[in-house]
Amino acid sequence: MSQIEATTINWEMHGKALRSALETGGAFLLTPAPHGRTNPMTIGWAQLGIVWSRPICTVFVRISRYTHRCITEASEFAISAPAGERLRDELAVCGSVSGRDSDKVSDTGLALVPGREIAVPVIEGCELQIECRIVARTQMLPQDLLAEDILKRYYPKGDEHLAVFGEIVAIYKDDGKEEAVGDG
Repeated sequence: MSQIEATTINWEMHGKALRSALETGGAFLLTPAPHGRTNPMTIGWAQLGIVWSRPICTVFVRISRYTHRCITEASEFAISAPAGERLRDELAVCGSVSGRDSDKVSDTGLALVPGREIAVPVIEGCELQIECRIVARTQMLPQDLLAEDILKRYYPKGDEHLAVFGEIVAIYKDDGKEEAVGDG
């Protein structure tokens, strides 16, 4: 299993690129789907940090989403974060159309390229690529959400998120510079 050290990641640069994408339209969460397809879903939330002395990317997926099924059956996921206004139409489709009903990659014309360290591909032309191996999953429960405003604003009908912790095994910018890739 390939590993990278948390100290080899340029947290400021990569965090800034991810935050920018999440604040301006989202990023793509890619998971394997049944029948060998790749399922991209638009996300607006993610975290980068260190947990269990490992570099971790945490993503959040509601139980009602098709991606929930995909990620609970997966051992890996990837995030592809476009810069600026790139791929805005594709992000809109991947955030509003279910992978249960369509092949979003074909429907949008997204170009997939092989991941460097995992079997899940990434989306060509995105500024930042993050490849992860899942190390933990935990379902958020209403009784664990202590801030009433969060519960009312984000979960008025239930449908709490599954938090998925992925150990970062590769993180790189589209230009190939400033990358941290596992030794494996």
